Amino acid sequence: GVFTHLEMLETQAHEAGRKQEEKEQQEEKLASLQQRVEELRIQRDQLRAKVDLQQKRKSGKKEIVSHAAESSPGAVLDWKLRRVKGMLQIFYLTGISGKLTKRGVCFSISTAYEGTYLDSYYLDLLTKPAVQIHRHSIPIFIPLEQISKRYLQTDIRRFLSVLADHLNAYARRKYQADQLQERFSDHLEGSLQRNSLCNLLAFNYKVPSEGKTFPFSARLIYTDLCCSLPTEVVVSCTGKCLGMWKETAAAHSELFRRMALHKAFCTFISAGEEVD
Repeated sequence: GVFTHLEMLETQAHEAGRKQEEKEQQEEKLASLQQRVEELRIQRDQLRAKVDLQQKRKSGKKEIVSHAAESSPGAVLDWKLRRVKGMLQIFYLTGISGKLTKRGVCFSISTAYEGTYLDSYYLDLLTKPAVQIHRHSIPIFIPLEQISKRYLQTDIRRFLSVLADHLNAYARRKYQADQLQERFSDHLEGSLQRNSLCNLLAFNYKVPSEGKTFPFSARLIYTDLCCSLPTEVVVSCTGKCLGMWKETAAAHSELFRRMALHKAFCTFISAGEEVD
């Protein structure tokens, strides 16, 4: 009878333990569910706030449109002209100016480099029935069509900004190449080779040192058309060069990456003359 009683007590203890474990698991699950409910409530409140904000913005725009519609045609036209003139004033500070025409707006984009005025390009836009390019003086190798497809119909400001970046970068690359040819022609061997966009430059040059000159070959590639510094530079020492001149070629390559072309050239040419 004793053993039977002990077995019964063990069974009861085991059953009680199992029930306690199940209760703890249920409590943990309930706590987890409550936490999840609270998280969902927070997300719901955030979404409601966003929806309310969007509705307020839409209602504000509708009020403006409604007010403009209720106004006289002359008042609506004056309002549009003020908006366009305000936009033109903002652009003027970034080298972009414009004037209203009978059929739209004519923009002028000026390029410069370190305070030196370079070139200007015009862009004549029609605004009716849709915004489109009427005439322009943008060089053919500037990706005007791609920029137009991406921004012209949706964001005119972005369109002009990106186009100005392309034009300024091109003008600056061209300016650097011109400066190299004009100021350092004595150090160049042959002419500087470049394509129309000036994003690929190749030239041979010589550096004076200890009464001698050492020949180098450089190739500069600008894969970012909105940048005036090269993204890839290869400089090599032509002919028989010692190890020190290979290090010099590497140093020249680093200068071309960090500095304007003519300034980098001026730096190591001056250094070579100081050694002499």
